Amino acid sequence: MLSKYLKTPTVSAGFIFRFILLLVSLSVAGNAIAQSNRLAYWANLPRQMAWTAYNLGSTGYNQAVGIGAMLREKYGVTLRVIPGQNDVSRLLPLKTGRVDFSANGVSTYFAQEGMFQFANPEWGPQALRLLMTSNGLSNQAIAVAEDTGVTSFSELRGHRIPYVRGAPALNVSMEAYLACGGLTWDDVIRVDFPGYDASWNGVINGDVDAGFGTTVSGPMFRLQASPRGIRWLPAPHDDAGCWERMLAIGPYFTKNYATRGAGISVDSPHEAATYPYPLLTTVATKESDLVYALTRAISENYDEYKDSDPGAIGWGLDRQVFQWVVPYHEGAVDYWREVGVWTNEFEEHNQSLVQRQEVLASAWAEFSEELIRDQDAFVEAWELHRAQRLEEAGFDPVWR
Repeated sequence: MLSKYLKTPTVSAGFIFRFILLLVSLSVAGNAIAQSNRLAYWANLPRQMAWTAYNLGSTGYNQAVGIGAMLREKYGVTLRVIPGQNDVSRLLPLKTGRVDFSANGVSTYFAQEGMFQFANPEWGPQALRLLMTSNGLSNQAIAVAEDTGVTSFSELRGHRIPYVRGAPALNVSMEAYLACGGLTWDDVIRVDFPGYDASWNGVINGDVDAGFGTTVSGPMFRLQASPRGIRWLPAPHDDAGCWERMLAIGPYFTKNYATRGAGISVDSPHEAATYPYPLLTTVATKESDLVYALTRAISENYDEYKDSDPGAIGWGLDRQVFQWVVPYHEGAVDYWREVGVWTNEFEEHNQSLVQRQEVLASAWAEFSEELIRDQDAFVEAWELHRAQRLEEAGFDPVWR
Protein backbone atom coordinates (compact mmCIF):
# COMPACT_ATOMS: atom_id res chain seq x y z
CA MET A 1 0.00 0.00 0.00
CA LEU A 2 1.10 3.51 -0.80
CA SER A 3 0.62 4.59 2.80
CA LYS A 4 3.49 2.44 3.92
CA TYR A 5 5.89 4.52 1.83
CA LEU A 6 4.57 7.87 3.15
CA LYS A 7 5.78 9.23 6.44
CA THR A 8 3.23 11.27 8.34
CA PRO A 9 4.86 14.40 9.78
CA THR A 10 4.62 14.85 13.50
CA VAL A 11 3.05 18.14 14.60
CA SER A 12 3.27 18.98 18.26
CA ALA A 13 0.32 20.29 20.23
CA GLY A 14 2.41 23.31 21.14
CA PHE A 15 2.93 24.22 17.48
CA ILE A 16 -0.80 23.96 16.75
CA PHE A 17 -1.61 26.13 19.74
CA ARG A 18 0.93 28.79 18.68
CA PHE A 19 -0.38 28.72 15.09
CA ILE A 20 -3.99 29.19 16.20
CA LEU A 21 -2.93 31.97 18.55
CA LEU A 22 -1.17 33.72 15.66
CA LEU A 23 -4.28 33.55 13.47
CA VAL A 24 -6.46 34.91 16.25
CA SER A 25 -3.97 37.71 16.92
CA LEU A 26 -3.86 38.69 13.25
CA SER A 27 -7.66 38.70 13.07
CA VAL A 28 -7.99 40.82 16.19
CA ALA A 29 -5.31 43.21 14.97
CA GLY A 30 -7.03 43.57 11.59
CA ASN A 31 -10.36 44.26 13.19
CA ALA A 32 -8.75 46.74 15.57
CA ILE A 33 -7.11 48.61 12.69
CA ALA A 34 -10.36 48.73 10.73
CA GLN A 35 -12.27 49.87 13.80
CA SER A 36 -9.61 52.48 14.54
CA ASN A 37 -9.89 53.86 11.01
CA ARG A 38 -13.66 54.09 11.31
CA LEU A 39 -13.50 55.76 14.69
CA ALA A 40 -11.01 58.30 13.35
CA TYR A 41 -13.18 59.41 10.42
CA TRP A 42 -13.77 62.74 12.13
CA ALA A 43 -10.09 63.57 11.64
CA ASN A 44 -10.89 64.24 7.97
CA LEU A 45 -13.30 67.02 8.91
CA PRO A 46 -11.67 70.47 8.61
CA ARG A 47 -11.74 73.00 11.43
CA GLN A 48 -13.62 75.40 9.14
CA MET A 49 -16.02 74.69 6.32
CA ALA A 50 -18.23 76.78 4.03
CA TRP A 51 -21.47 75.83 2.29
CA THR A 52 -23.83 77.81 0.12
CA ALA A 53 -27.56 77.58 0.73
CA TYR A 54 -30.81 79.34 -0.08
CA ASN A 55 -31.70 82.75 1.34
CA LEU A 56 -31.83 83.68 5.01
CA GLY A 57 -35.05 82.37 6.51
CA SER A 58 -35.54 79.61 3.94
CA THR A 59 -35.86 76.03 5.18
CA GLY A 60 -32.73 75.08 3.24
CA TYR A 61 -30.71 77.77 5.02
CA ASN A 62 -32.17 76.90 8.42
CA GLN A 63 -31.40 73.20 8.00
CA ALA A 64 -27.81 73.98 7.04
CA VAL A 65 -27.45 76.16 10.14
CA GLY A 66 -28.89 73.36 12.29
CA ILE A 67 -26.35 70.88 10.88
CA GLY A 68 -23.62 73.47 11.42
CA ALA A 69 -24.52 73.75 15.10
CA MET A 70 -24.20 69.97 15.43
CA LEU A 71 -20.81 69.95 13.68
CA ARG A 72 -19.52 72.64 16.02
CA GLU A 73 -20.80 70.87 19.13
CA LYS A 74 -19.67 67.35 18.17
CA TYR A 75 -16.51 67.94 16.15
CA GLY A 76 -15.40 71.52 16.71
CA VAL A 77 -16.09 72.36 13.05
CA THR A 78 -17.13 75.92 12.27
CA LEU A 79 -19.58 75.89 9.35
CA ARG A 80 -20.14 79.15 7.52
CA VAL A 81 -23.45 79.09 5.61
CA ILE A 82 -23.47 81.56 2.71
CA PRO A 83 -26.96 82.48 1.45
CA GLY A 84 -27.38 82.65 -2.33
CA GLN A 85 -29.97 84.75 -4.12
CA ASN A 86 -30.28 82.32 -7.04
CA ASP A 87 -29.06 79.05 -8.53
CA VAL A 88 -25.90 80.49 -10.06
CA SER A 89 -24.88 82.31 -6.88
CA ARG A 90 -25.17 79.04 -4.96
CA LEU A 91 -23.28 76.87 -7.44
CA LEU A 92 -20.60 79.29 -8.66
CA PRO A 93 -18.66 79.21 -5.34
CA LEU A 94 -18.77 75.39 -5.51
CA LYS A 95 -17.56 75.41 -9.12
CA THR A 96 -14.67 77.76 -8.34
CA GLY A 97 -13.67 76.00 -5.10
CA ARG A 98 -14.62 78.81 -2.71
CA VAL A 99 -16.88 76.38 -0.86
CA ASP A 100 -16.75 72.60 -0.52
CA PHE A 101 -20.48 71.89 -0.51
CA SER A 102 -23.86 73.39 -1.32
CA ALA A 103 -27.22 72.78 0.35
CA ASN A 104 -28.84 73.29 -3.00
CA GLY A 105 -32.10 72.52 -4.76
CA VAL A 106 -33.13 70.99 -8.06
CA SER A 107 -30.77 73.36 -9.90
CA THR A 108 -28.11 70.73 -9.13
CA TYR A 109 -29.90 68.66 -11.77
CA PHE A 110 -30.12 71.57 -14.21
CA ALA A 111 -26.40 72.25 -13.82
CA GLN A 112 -25.62 68.57 -14.43
CA GLU A 113 -27.61 68.78 -17.65
CA GLY A 114 -26.09 72.11 -18.78
CA MET A 115 -29.57 73.52 -19.27
CA PHE A 116 -31.42 76.78 -18.67
CA GLN A 117 -29.18 79.19 -16.73
CA PHE A 118 -26.24 76.82 -17.25
CA ALA A 119 -26.53 76.69 -21.06
CA ASN A 120 -23.79 79.23 -21.71
CA PRO A 121 -20.02 79.20 -22.41
CA GLU A 122 -19.14 79.87 -18.76
CA TRP A 123 -20.99 76.77 -17.53
CA GLY A 124 -22.15 73.82 -19.57
CA PRO A 125 -22.76 70.39 -17.94
CA GLN A 126 -21.28 70.07 -14.46
CA ALA A 127 -19.97 66.84 -12.88
CA LEU A 128 -21.81 67.15 -9.58
CA ARG A 129 -22.39 64.55 -6.88
CA LEU A 130 -24.72 64.08 -3.92
CA LEU A 131 -23.84 63.13 -0.35
CA MET A 132 -27.38 62.87 0.99
CA THR A 133 -30.70 64.67 0.69
CA SER A 134 -33.55 65.91 2.83
CA ASN A 135 -36.86 64.24 2.05
CA GLY A 136 -39.23 65.64 4.60
CA LEU A 137 -42.97 65.65 5.14
CA SER A 138 -43.44 68.72 2.94
CA ASN A 139 -44.25 69.46 -0.68
CA GLN A 140 -42.60 71.67 -3.28
CA ALA A 141 -45.70 73.45 -4.41
CA ILE A 142 -47.64 76.58 -5.32
CA ALA A 143 -49.29 78.74 -2.67
CA VAL A 144 -51.59 81.63 -3.46
CA ALA A 145 -52.68 84.51 -1.30
CA GLU A 146 -56.01 83.39 0.11
CA ASP A 147 -57.62 86.75 -0.63
CA THR A 148 -57.33 86.05 -4.38
CA GLY A 149 -60.08 83.44 -4.14
CA VAL A 150 -58.05 81.14 -6.45
CA THR A 151 -58.57 77.43 -5.70
CA SER A 152 -57.05 75.69 -8.76
CA PHE A 153 -54.19 76.21 -11.20
CA SER A 154 -56.49 76.96 -14.10
CA GLU A 155 -57.84 79.94 -12.13
CA LEU A 156 -54.39 81.58 -12.15
CA ARG A 157 -55.05 82.84 -15.66
CA GLY A 158 -54.52 86.60 -15.72
CA HIS A 159 -52.96 86.71 -12.24
CA ARG A 160 -49.54 88.12 -11.33
CA ILE A 161 -46.92 85.39 -11.01
CA PRO A 162 -43.29 85.85 -9.85
CA TYR A 163 -40.35 85.01 -12.10
CA VAL A 164 -37.06 84.83 -10.16
CA ARG A 165 -34.13 85.96 -12.31
CA GLY A 166 -31.33 83.42 -12.48
CA ALA A 167 -33.41 80.70 -10.78
CA PRO A 168 -34.57 78.12 -13.33
CA ALA A 169 -35.32 75.68 -10.50
CA LEU A 170 -38.10 77.97 -9.31
CA ASN A 171 -39.27 79.11 -12.72
CA VAL A 172 -39.37 75.69 -14.40
CA SER A 173 -41.23 74.29 -11.38
CA MET A 174 -43.73 77.14 -11.56
CA GLU A 175 -44.14 76.46 -15.27
CA ALA A 176 -44.75 72.76 -14.56
CA TYR A 177 -47.53 73.57 -12.10
CA LEU A 178 -49.07 76.08 -14.49
CA ALA A 179 -49.12 73.28 -17.07
CA CYS A 180 -51.08 71.17 -14.60
CA GLY A 181 -53.84 73.74 -15.03
CA GLY A 182 -53.40 73.93 -18.80
CA LEU A 183 -51.60 77.30 -18.60
CA THR A 184 -48.27 78.71 -19.75
CA TRP A 185 -46.36 81.89 -18.90
CA ASP A 186 -48.31 83.58 -21.70
CA ASP A 187 -51.52 83.12 -19.71
CA VAL A 188 -50.32 84.99 -16.61
CA ILE A 189 -48.73 88.33 -15.80
CA ARG A 190 -45.02 87.72 -15.21
CA VAL A 191 -43.38 89.88 -12.52
CA ASP A 192 -39.59 89.64 -12.17
CA PHE A 193 -37.80 89.43 -8.81
CA PRO A 194 -34.08 89.23 -7.90
CA GLY A 195 -34.40 86.28 -5.51
CA TYR A 196 -36.55 83.66 -3.78
CA ASP A 197 -37.21 85.62 -0.60
CA ALA A 198 -38.00 88.76 -2.58
CA SER A 199 -40.62 86.86 -4.59
CA TRP A 200 -42.42 85.79 -1.41
CA ASN A 201 -42.22 89.29 0.02
CA GLY A 202 -43.96 90.25 -3.20
CA VAL A 203 -46.84 87.90 -2.39
CA ILE A 204 -47.09 89.18 1.19
CA ASN A 205 -46.97 92.83 0.08
CA GLY A 206 -49.57 92.36 -2.64
CA ASP A 207 -47.25 92.75 -5.65
CA VAL A 208 -47.97 89.22 -6.94
CA ASP A 209 -50.60 86.60 -6.18
CA ALA A 210 -48.76 83.26 -5.93
CA GLY A 211 -45.33 81.70 -5.52
CA PHE A 212 -43.44 78.41 -5.65
CA GLY A 213 -41.60 76.93 -2.67
CA THR A 214 -41.51 74.27 -0.01
CA THR A 215 -44.47 74.13 2.34
CA VAL A 216 -42.27 74.42 5.44
CA SER A 217 -40.21 77.40 4.30
CA GLY A 218 -40.17 80.51 6.48
CA PRO A 219 -41.88 82.83 3.96
CA MET A 220 -44.90 80.52 3.87
CA PHE A 221 -45.55 81.04 7.56
CA ARG A 222 -45.12 84.79 7.12
CA LEU A 223 -47.72 84.73 4.34
CA GLN A 224 -50.05 82.64 6.50
CA ALA A 225 -49.77 85.23 9.31
CA SER A 226 -50.22 88.19 6.97
CA PRO A 227 -53.60 89.82 6.18
CA ARG A 228 -53.57 88.05 2.80
CA GLY A 229 -53.47 84.51 4.23
CA ILE A 230 -52.32 81.38 2.40
CA ARG A 231 -53.89 78.60 0.30
CA TRP A 232 -52.02 75.67 -1.27
CA LEU A 233 -53.26 74.65 -4.70
CA PRO A 234 -53.71 70.88 -5.19
CA ALA A 235 -52.32 68.73 -8.01
CA PRO A 236 -54.71 65.76 -7.67
CA HIS A 237 -52.85 62.48 -8.06
CA ASP A 238 -55.68 60.95 -10.08
CA ASP A 239 -55.68 63.80 -12.62
CA ALA A 240 -53.74 62.07 -15.40
CA GLY A 241 -53.79 65.09 -17.70
CA CYS A 242 -52.38 67.38 -15.02
CA TRP A 243 -49.53 65.02 -14.25
CA GLU A 244 -48.69 64.23 -17.86
CA ARG A 245 -48.33 67.94 -18.64
CA MET A 246 -46.49 68.61 -15.40
CA LEU A 247 -43.89 65.84 -15.72
CA ALA A 248 -43.18 66.80 -19.33
CA ILE A 249 -41.69 70.03 -17.93
CA GLY A 250 -40.51 68.92 -14.47
CA PRO A 251 -39.56 65.20 -14.60
CA TYR A 252 -37.95 65.45 -11.15
CA PHE A 253 -41.34 65.74 -9.40
CA THR A 254 -43.01 62.85 -7.58
CA LYS A 255 -46.51 62.60 -6.11
CA ASN A 256 -46.68 63.32 -2.40
CA TYR A 257 -49.04 64.14 0.45
CA ALA A 258 -47.51 66.84 2.64
CA THR A 259 -48.36 66.76 6.34
CA ARG A 260 -46.11 69.64 7.39
CA GLY A 261 -46.20 73.26 6.38
CA ALA A 262 -48.04 76.54 6.75
CA GLY A 263 -51.71 75.64 7.07
CA ILE A 264 -50.93 71.94 6.56
CA SER A 265 -51.14 69.10 9.08
CA VAL A 266 -51.72 65.37 9.36
CA ASP A 267 -55.44 66.11 9.60
CA SER A 268 -55.28 68.53 6.68
CA PRO A 269 -52.67 67.19 4.21
CA HIS A 270 -51.75 68.77 0.89
CA GLU A 271 -51.98 66.66 -2.27
CA ALA A 272 -49.39 67.74 -4.84
CA ALA A 273 -45.72 67.02 -5.58
CA THR A 274 -42.25 67.14 -4.13
CA TYR A 275 -38.56 66.47 -4.77
CA PRO A 276 -35.57 66.23 -2.41
CA TYR A 277 -34.65 69.58 -0.86
CA PRO A 278 -32.11 70.54 0.11
CA LEU A 279 -29.56 68.36 -1.65
CA LEU A 280 -26.10 68.26 -0.10
CA THR A 281 -24.05 68.69 -3.27
CA THR A 282 -20.36 68.70 -4.17
CA VAL A 283 -18.14 68.23 -7.20
CA ALA A 284 -17.10 64.79 -8.46
CA THR A 285 -13.44 65.50 -7.65
CA LYS A 286 -14.00 66.29 -3.95
CA GLU A 287 -11.83 64.15 -1.65
CA SER A 288 -13.55 60.88 -0.79
CA ASP A 289 -12.33 60.87 2.82
CA LEU A 290 -13.90 64.28 3.46
CA VAL A 291 -17.16 63.28 1.78
CA TYR A 292 -17.31 60.03 3.76
CA ALA A 293 -16.61 61.84 7.03
CA LEU A 294 -19.23 64.53 6.47
CA THR A 295 -21.87 62.05 5.31
CA ARG A 296 -21.27 59.88 8.35
CA ALA A 297 -21.26 62.82 10.77
CA ILE A 298 -24.58 64.15 9.47
CA SER A 299 -26.22 60.74 9.36
CA GLU A 300 -25.06 59.47 12.76
CA ASN A 301 -25.91 62.71 14.59
CA TYR A 302 -29.38 63.15 13.08
CA ASP A 303 -31.05 63.43 16.50
CA GLU A 304 -28.91 66.47 17.31
CA TYR A 305 -30.41 68.69 14.57
CA LYS A 306 -33.67 67.06 13.40
CA ASP A 307 -35.73 69.58 15.37
CA SER A 308 -33.81 72.63 14.13
CA ASP A 309 -36.33 73.20 11.31
CA PRO A 310 -39.64 71.53 10.34
CA GLY A 311 -37.98 70.15 7.20
CA ALA A 312 -34.89 68.73 8.95
CA ILE A 313 -36.70 65.45 9.63
CA GLY A 314 -35.94 64.64 5.99
CA TRP A 315 -32.25 63.91 6.68
CA GLY A 316 -33.09 60.68 8.53
CA LEU A 317 -31.60 57.43 7.25
CA ASP A 318 -35.06 56.01 6.58
CA ARG A 319 -35.95 58.97 4.35
CA GLN A 320 -32.96 58.87 2.01
CA VAL A 321 -33.65 58.45 -1.72
CA PHE A 322 -30.84 56.76 -3.66
CA GLN A 323 -32.44 56.62 -7.12
CA TRP A 324 -32.92 60.22 -8.19
CA VAL A 325 -31.50 62.11 -11.19
CA VAL A 326 -28.00 63.05 -9.90
CA PRO A 327 -25.35 60.46 -8.90
CA TYR A 328 -23.89 60.01 -5.42
CA HIS A 329 -20.24 60.68 -4.62
CA GLU A 330 -18.08 57.59 -4.12
CA GLY A 331 -17.19 58.72 -0.60
CA ALA A 332 -20.86 58.90 0.33
CA VAL A 333 -21.49 55.53 -1.33
CA ASP A 334 -18.77 54.02 0.86
CA TYR A 335 -20.68 55.11 3.95
CA TRP A 336 -24.12 54.07 2.70
CA ARG A 337 -22.71 50.68 1.73
CA GLU A 338 -21.04 50.37 5.13
CA VAL A 339 -24.35 50.82 6.96
CA GLY A 340 -26.04 48.29 4.69
CA VAL A 341 -28.49 50.45 2.75
CA TRP A 342 -26.68 50.68 -0.59
CA THR A 343 -27.86 47.89 -2.89
CA ASN A 344 -26.67 46.52 -6.23
CA GLU A 345 -29.71 48.15 -7.80
CA PHE A 346 -28.68 51.54 -6.43
CA GLU A 347 -25.12 51.02 -7.67
CA GLU A 348 -26.33 50.17 -11.18
CA HIS A 349 -28.53 53.27 -11.23
CA ASN A 350 -25.68 55.42 -9.92
CA GLN A 351 -23.25 54.20 -12.56
CA SER A 352 -25.83 54.94 -15.25
CA LEU A 353 -26.07 58.53 -14.00
CA VAL A 354 -22.27 58.84 -13.98
CA GLN A 355 -22.24 57.57 -17.56
CA ARG A 356 -24.88 60.17 -18.49
CA GLN A 357 -22.61 62.88 -17.10
CA GLU A 358 -19.72 61.52 -19.16
CA VAL A 359 -21.84 61.69 -22.32
CA LEU A 360 -22.81 65.27 -21.49
CA ALA A 361 -19.18 66.24 -20.86
CA SER A 362 -18.14 64.73 -24.18
CA ALA A 363 -20.99 66.49 -25.99
CA TRP A 364 -19.99 69.82 -24.41
CA ALA A 365 -16.33 69.35 -25.42
CA GLU A 366 -17.40 68.77 -29.02
CA PHE A 367 -19.82 71.68 -29.00
CA SER A 368 -17.34 74.09 -27.42
CA GLU A 369 -15.26 73.96 -30.59
CA GLU A 370 -18.01 75.85 -32.39
CA LEU A 371 -17.88 79.66 -32.29
CA ILE A 372 -21.41 80.96 -31.81
CA ARG A 373 -21.49 84.52 -30.50
CA ASP A 374 -25.24 85.11 -30.39
CA GLN A 375 -26.55 83.79 -27.05
CA ASP A 376 -29.96 82.68 -28.35
CA ALA A 377 -28.35 80.85 -31.27
CA PHE A 378 -25.81 79.32 -28.86
CA VAL A 379 -28.53 77.93 -26.58
CA GLU A 380 -30.59 76.58 -29.47
CA ALA A 381 -27.60 74.85 -31.06
CA TRP A 382 -26.39 73.41 -27.73
CA GLU A 383 -29.81 72.02 -26.81
CA LEU A 384 -30.02 70.27 -30.18
CA HIS A 385 -26.48 68.87 -29.95
CA ARG A 386 -27.05 67.77 -26.35
CA ALA A 387 -30.28 65.95 -27.20
CA GLN A 388 -28.70 64.17 -30.15
CA ARG A 389 -25.72 62.88 -28.17
CA LEU A 390 -27.87 61.71 -25.25
CA GLU A 391 -30.26 59.87 -27.54
CA GLU A 392 -27.36 58.22 -29.39
CA ALA A 393 -26.12 56.92 -26.03
CA GLY A 394 -29.56 55.60 -25.10
CA PHE A 395 -30.53 58.37 -22.66
CA ASP A 396 -33.69 60.47 -22.58
CA PRO A 397 -32.73 64.14 -23.12
CA VAL A 398 -35.94 65.26 -21.33
CA TRP A 399 -35.66 68.73 -22.88
CA ARG A 400 -35.19 69.14 -26.62
